[in-house]
Amino acid sequence: MKIVIQSALIVLMLVFSVTSAVADKYIETRQLFENAGISKLFETAYGYALFPTIGKGGFVVGGSYGKGRVYEQGSYVGDASMVQASIGFQLGGTGFSQVVFFEDQRAFAEFVSGNFEFEAEAQATVLTAAAGASASTGGSSAVASGTMNDVAISGAGYNKGMATFTITKGGLMYEASVGGQKFSFTRR
Repeated sequence: MKIVIQSALIVLMLVFSVTSAVADKYIETRQLFENAGISKLFETAYGYALFPTIGKGGFVVGGSYGKGRVYEQGSYVGDASMVQASIGFQLGGTGFSQVVFFEDQRAFAEFVSGNFEFEAEAQATVLTAAAGASASTGGSSAVASGTMNDVAISGAGYNKGMATFTITKGGLMYEASVGGQKFSFTRR
């Protein structure tokens, strides 16, 4: 009987530690974006989808995949996955974190309604630790500069009710390609 109780306690401790590690991954990723200068968006957006790690690779044809969580008015409401396909000159592999903010309930509802796709011309604002970077969000643009803990962003805004930001985690990839992202959502 004593062995059964000890085994049950060990299993509970393992489950708790795994659950804590997963939750910590999302907390750390959100803090990374907040430190990059977009903390106000976490407060003002209706909701957001947070992807701690998306892997990307390609050789002429490329692809990306990642899993994340979706939050509505600060509450975790479901899980999402992202798949991206691209074609063009590309070589290498990289990993990045991504957050998609939803300006209002309409944009959030559009995202969680099933399979959602970003058009090929929609791009994410890239936040880096480099001296400077700039990218388009399909009509709105943003500039990031400084170190990871001191990033200034100007002009970052919503496009069709959504704003997307990425932070490169590592890797090396050369790319001049066209592609699109497809998201799927599962309510919790």
